[in-house]
Amino acid sequence: MCLKIVSPKSDFCLKELLSNTVVLRHFISDVLGIPTEQIRSLRLAGTFLWKRYKNQKLGILDVLAEMNDDTKIDIELQVKMSRFWDKRQLFYLSKMYTSELRFGEDYDRLKRCVCISILDFPLTDSEEYHRVYRLRDRGGGEFSDAFEIHVLELNKELRGNGPLEEWIRFFNAESEEDLDMLKAGTKNAGILEAVKELKLLNLRGKLRARYEMYLKARRDRRAQDAYEREEGRKEGYTEGCAAGHAEGYTEGRMEMLVAISMEGGKSREETVGKLKQVFAISEEEAERCFDKYAVK
Repeated sequence: MCLKIVSPKSDFCLKELLSNTVVLRHFISDVLGIPTEQIRSLRLAGTFLWKRYKNQKLGILDVLAEMNDDTKIDIELQVKMSRFWDKRQLFYLSKMYTSELRFGEDYDRLKRCVCISILDFPLTDSEEYHRVYRLRDRGGGEFSDAFEIHVLELNKELRGNGPLEEWIRFFNAESEEDLDMLKAGTKNAGILEAVKELKLLNLRGKLRARYEMYLKARRDRRAQDAYEREEGRKEGYTEGCAAGHAEGYTEGRMEMLVAISMEGGKSREETVGKLKQVFAISEEEAERCFDKYAVK
């Protein structure tokens, strides 16, 4: 019998796990590809990014760590594909970079910022499950190491058994049996500590209660979204029939195609391609249609 566990892919569980400095140090070391000896100290910083102006959007990160060389590391988990994910990442990275520079201070106070994004959906059609983005020119020459984005995609087929693959298997664990298999096959101190920490977390009644509330909130949100989409489709179809406009009917079909595609786990690229094919429209028109109807 497999005993289900609180998934490490929940926000609050991730924060609890990474508050353990052993887990945090080894996770950062394995993702960034640097020896643990280079991370002499780590501290968890506040996850609310400073607002310079009254009406400026507030930045809230999942886990924000600072290394001994002042590098700031944001670790975020996203379990569902969202609109404008790339722009959102750049927004948080930019706020991290500028948040501590006060009026009149010199630019040399700006710190290197690294974002590690753990995604439970396919961002691209590429087979790569770990990609690194930095500021470079067309020839590959580096402009600056100030910005660095690491993307881990959890739902792609693994092609190795290294430390990075072990972390992906850990985040995908669904039962105590999965954790025991992972523990038996590794010597990674960070993975071993993460397994131990997750088992302890699963013994805490309050955490499981919060997890059940989290799952209920997700189910309720999906149900509400589905209801609103269905009502919107009905309303759009009724209005379109009453007005007798072919354009309204086409809009309704476009919206339905996007909704069905998103619910089926299709990527942005796949959905845009389908829109182009079905409605014989341009790439730009298909992109606008996706942005209009895609549900976050």
